[in-house]
Amino acid sequence: MPLIEPGHTFASITDKISAIVLTSRTPRFWYIGFGLSFILVLVLLYCIAALVAVGVGLFGIMIPVAWGFAIVNFVWWIGIGHAGTLISAILLLLRQKWRQSINRFAEAMTLFAVACAGLFPLIHLGRPWFAYWLFPYPSTMGIQPQFRSPLVWDVFAVSTYFTVSLLFWFLGLIPDLATLRDRARGRVPRFIYGMLAMGWRGSAIHWYRYEMAYLLLAGLATPLVVSVHTVVSFDFAVALVPGWHSTIFPPYFVAGAIYSGFAMVLTIAIPLRKLYGLEDFITLRHLRNMGIVMLATGMVVAYGYLMETFFAWYSGDIFEKYMMLNRMFGPYGWMYWLLILFNILIPQALWIAKVRTHPVVLFLISISVNIGMWLERYVIVVVSLSRDFMPSAWGMYSGTIVDYAVLAGSIGLFVCLLFLFIRVLPMISIFEMRGLVHEEEVKNV
Repeated sequence: MPLIEPGHTFASITDKISAIVLTSRTPRFWYIGFGLSFILVLVLLYCIAALVAVGVGLFGIMIPVAWGFAIVNFVWWIGIGHAGTLISAILLLLRQKWRQSINRFAEAMTLFAVACAGLFPLIHLGRPWFAYWLFPYPSTMGIQPQFRSPLVWDVFAVSTYFTVSLLFWFLGLIPDLATLRDRARGRVPRFIYGMLAMGWRGSAIHWYRYEMAYLLLAGLATPLVVSVHTVVSFDFAVALVPGWHSTIFPPYFVAGAIYSGFAMVLTIAIPLRKLYGLEDFITLRHLRNMGIVMLATGMVVAYGYLMETFFAWYSGDIFEKYMMLNRMFGPYGWMYWLLILFNILIPQALWIAKVRTHPVVLFLISISVNIGMWLERYVIVVVSLSRDFMPSAWGMYSGTIVDYAVLAGSIGLFVCLLFLFIRVLPMISIFEMRGLVHEEEVKNV
């Protein structure tokens, strides 16, 4: 299966991808999708305003479950943001050519997911106007962040991840922004794209500096893929709560993040290739490779679930044993078995070669994984907190309508930003696709 369908030339690639942005007619489905997602954004803004005015009592959190939907959503969105950097940075360093059709919107997905994730710790604070206390600002009162707390590590890890991902994404856009600048018809878009292209002329020295900077940023971004979700897992692993105090959490969380991230890339890529007729750029080979990565990371996640159960039994700790029994057969047991179904059992279909190249089935599996990973975060956060060491500290948690509205609003924000990105910037890298055509021409000579 080829990485790009034969018959394409430099001009045809440039025309097809740039026309999506520069065309004067926006498809009707874009207006419908953007409108629906913007309604959810308005719901999100309303809920945030209500939370600031009234307080986090609108959430379902209570004693002992002081972490609820907000932290579940935070960990879920951070995980989704991992695939973009993995596809762009690690696969670039490994010289994997199949990344070139999907890296652009995967990088954008990373930025939008991290932006959604960043909302939740702020609104979870209850008083978001004091969020700057987490930074080491010059405090005359001598109040400084507790640097032994992983909650402070999160601030630095996530902000660094977002900054490097933004630079990496923007740097990759510069040659394509110059193409849009040269092809734009109106003065306003030509001026905007020209400003963003930063004087790019495609000279030899430009390409030399570009490739050096891109490679350096890829080297910086690669350890961030591992470090960011490792730091997020420390929020749980350093605590003494049964079900959290585990050394397996860092690799387990990283594998789960890549798993959910690739699932979201497939969730986005499959509809886009159909709606915009990009089947010749995002080919079945790309879908197959992403399916293989999902299968591999899914097996690592399954191993993590198995080891959690084994550690609880082998440790001889009655609290750990009870935690696992409570997860499986307690009041939240149905959620545990649902996540096993969505995360482990359904994706086993990816062992079948035909499934890995069937867009509809792949799309349904990716949706299944997205749901399953959210359920996994819910089980880790809520179920562990609901049963502490003493029965007097037990309690039942359930989300309120505000919890569900904020979750839906964050999904709306993600989709809304994605629609705006598709409309104003090339979703596929033009110059990298032209590079693939050049390589095919050289092979055929």
